[in-house]
Amino acid sequence: MNPCPCFFRLGKGRRGSIRFLSPPVFLSSDLQLLQWGSEGSLNHRDRNSTPQPLLNPRGGLLPCCPGAGRGRGLGAGREAVTSSRRRKNMAGASGLGTGPGAAGGDGDDSLYPIAVLIDELRNEDVQLRLNSIKKLSTIALALGVERTRSELLPFLTDTIYDEDEVLLALAEQLGNFTGLVGGPDFAHCLLDSVRLLAVEACVSIAQLLSQDDLETLVMPTLRQAAEDKSWRVRYMVADKFSELQKAMGPKITLNDLIPAFQNLLKDCEAEVRAAAAHKVKELGENLPIEDRETIIMNQILPYIKELVSDTNQHVKSALASVIMGLSTILGKENTIEHLLPLFLAQLKDECPEVRLNIISNLDCVNEVIGIRQLSQSLLPAIVELAEDAKWRVRLAIIEYMPLLAGQLGVEFFDEKLNSLCMAWLVDHVYAIREAATNNLMKLVQKFGTEWAQNTIVPKVLVMANDPNYLHRMTTLFCINALSEACGQEITTKQMLPIVLKMAGDQVANVRFNVAKSLQKIGPILDTNALQGEVKPVLQKLGQDEDMDVKYFAQEAISVLALA
Repeated sequence: MNPCPCFFRLGKGRRGSIRFLSPPVFLSSDLQLLQWGSEGSLNHRDRNSTPQPLLNPRGGLLPCCPGAGRGRGLGAGREAVTSSRRRKNMAGASGLGTGPGAAGGDGDDSLYPIAVLIDELRNEDVQLRLNSIKKLSTIALALGVERTRSELLPFLTDTIYDEDEVLLALAEQLGNFTGLVGGPDFAHCLLDSVRLLAVEACVSIAQLLSQDDLETLVMPTLRQAAEDKSWRVRYMVADKFSELQKAMGPKITLNDLIPAFQNLLKDCEAEVRAAAAHKVKELGENLPIEDRETIIMNQILPYIKELVSDTNQHVKSALASVIMGLSTILGKENTIEHLLPLFLAQLKDECPEVRLNIISNLDCVNEVIGIRQLSQSLLPAIVELAEDAKWRVRLAIIEYMPLLAGQLGVEFFDEKLNSLCMAWLVDHVYAIREAATNNLMKLVQKFGTEWAQNTIVPKVLVMANDPNYLHRMTTLFCINALSEACGQEITTKQMLPIVLKMAGDQVANVRFNVAKSLQKIGPILDTNALQGEVKPVLQKLGQDEDMDVKYFAQEAISVLALA
C-alpha cells in the first residue's frame, strides 16, 4: 500500500497550482498528532507495509489511511465537500491530492482536518477564509517547523491575494508564528511570506532582530506596506506607528519612518490621515530628546497645519485630541508662535467634537503658556458647546468645567460661566441635570464653601419653587451633592429648611425624594436638628398615602436610628 502523501508543492508558472506530494503530520479524529516516519509512511520504515491502525474516540480501530493507493486521496474527500462552483474555479490547476497514491477515502473524517483548512484558505467565502486563517497554527504544528518554512509560507505568499480583512487577519496570525518556524533564528522567513505586509508581524519580529537585519529584512516590508494599494494596510501602519517606532529605533525612524509618516498624514483616505494624526503626540514623545523640537518643527508641523483645515471632521477631531500635547514638547516660544494660531483656529471649527477635544486638553497648554492666552477665543467656543443640540456634547463640556474653572480662576468663572452651570440644572435631558449637579459639587470643592454660600446655594434653593416638578427634584439632588462639601452649618441653616418645606409637595416623586435627601444629609446634621426637625417630617411621610413615599420615609427613619 502506498503511503499517504498529503501536502503540496507549488506548480511553477501557475499561481495557486498545488499538488500533494510530500507526507506531513496528520491530525487523527481524536485530535492527536500523528508523526510520519522518515521513509514517508506513518511510523513505518517499509513504504509498502500496512500502517498500524489507530484507536478512534469510541475505542474502535480506525485505519490511518483507508483508501490509500486508490488514486483518490484527499482530493476525493475534498470533492465531497466542495461545490461545483469551486471545482469549476479550480479547473486548470493540478488540484489538491490528485495523483496515484494520494491519501483519502470515503467517509474518513480523520483525513479531513488539515486538507479542509488548506482548502478553505482558497474558498470564495471570505468568512471561511478568515476561519481557516485563525487556525494556521494548527496547520503549522501538523507540518513541523521545516515544512512550515519551506511549504506553508510559500503557499500563503503565492496564493493569498485576498480581501483586506483576510490579509489583516493573516498578518495578526504571523505575528505569533515565530516559534512555529523554528524560533528567532528563522523569524525573517515570516517577512517574506505575505504580500500585505504584515505590519503587526513586523512589530513582533523587529524586536528579535539586530539593527542591520531590521534595515535589510523589515524595512522593505514596511515601505511596501506604507505605500500599499489597500488603505487598510496603510491604516495599519499608521495605527501601529508608535510600536514600529520603538521597535525600529531612532536611526531608522529618522531615515525611513518619518518620511513614511509624512505620507500617511497626507494620505488620500481620511481614515489613514486620522489614524496618523492621532499618533502625532506619541511620535514626538518617542523621538530622541535632543532632536524632538527640530524634527517636529521642520518635518511634522507643516503637515499638521494642513490637517487643521482638513475636509474630514474625523481627521480634524483626531488631531485636536493630541495637538495640545505638542506644547510641552516644543516649549513656550514655539507654542505661542506656531501652535497657538492652530489652537485658536480649532476652537472656531464648525465641528463640535473638534472644539471639545481642544477644550478637554487645555491643561497641557496651560502648563506652558497659561490659559489666559486662549481665554478670549475660549469663551465663545465653550458657550456654543454648552448650548449644542447634541446632549452628549453638552455632557462632555460639563465634565471639563471644573478643570476650566480652576485654570480660568473664580472671577472669570463667575463673570462668564456661572450662568451656564446653572442653566444646565434645568436641561430637558436628565443626564445633563445629573452631571450639572455633580459639577456644582466639584466647583465647591475647588472654590470653597464661602463661594458656595454666596454664589451657588441661593440660586439652587430658588429652584425649590419652580413650577416644573423635575426642577424641584433637581434642587433636592443638588442639596444631596452639596451638603457634604458645604459642611454642617450651611446645610443646617440654608438647605435643611428648604428640604423640610418640600415635604408637603403635591407630587409624590418629590416627597419620596425629600425622604431620601433627609437620609442623605442626616449624618451631617446635629442631634437637635435630627430629633426636633427631621424626625417629625419623616414620621409624617411614613404615613403618606403613596407607597413609595412611605417606604423611603421608613427606610430613612431606620437608617438614621430615629425610631
